[in-house]
Amino acid sequence: MTDLPLVLAMTGASGAGFAIRLLQCLHHAGIPLQLTFSDPALQVLRTELGLHIDPCRREFRPQDFGLTGDSPWWQRLSDSPPPELGPPVHPAAPVQVYAVNDLCSPIASGSHLTRGMIICPCSSSTLSAVVHATASNLIHRAADVHLKERRLLVLVPRETPLSTPQLENMAAASRYGATVLPASPGWYHGVRSLYDLIDFVVARILDQFGIPHQLTSRWGAPGKEE
Repeated sequence: MTDLPLVLAMTGASGAGFAIRLLQCLHHAGIPLQLTFSDPALQVLRTELGLHIDPCRREFRPQDFGLTGDSPWWQRLSDSPPPELGPPVHPAAPVQVYAVNDLCSPIASGSHLTRGMIICPCSSSTLSAVVHATASNLIHRAADVHLKERRLLVLVPRETPLSTPQLENMAAASRYGATVLPASPGWYHGVRSLYDLIDFVVARILDQFGIPHQLTSRWGAPGKEE
């Protein structure tokens, strides 16, 4: 496993459950993370998951993100917790947190090496800023860096219906080298709960970076219904 960090940015689109489950999986996998979130993302995290995160916090605490029993992220979504991820294969890796206005942070520079970046969920305004290189905050700038350095950038939009400008921005992002991975879960893996839908999307994100997981069965493999 590479020791290079993975950048994870959360923005203000609906779908906070995807982001926190992804964070949980990456942290569990021992992936070094560099985390940032927009102010609208903090509002969505409060509204959808009841998570209250200090925008000035620079220390990652799992309980703040609902990854421990102190404030479980899933309590707004279900009466039961998500499936266990099993014992960690790798030791816990550091998670660095950067304020969205901190353009002096390492991820604002192409000289800082990473294994890639994920924006999950990716709001339409963030998508537009990425496509048009209008780096008005750290998320936009970090995405711009990953495009110009030809590193893997995964955008996870969650919006419906889509306007023509949104569709054109997605097409442009793809042409510029980003992977557009909408939060559109499949149903062929034996869906029985909300978590099956969340984990389908998270699994596809992890696949982009070659991160092993057992979140879902794969096409042609025995399904959960068996």
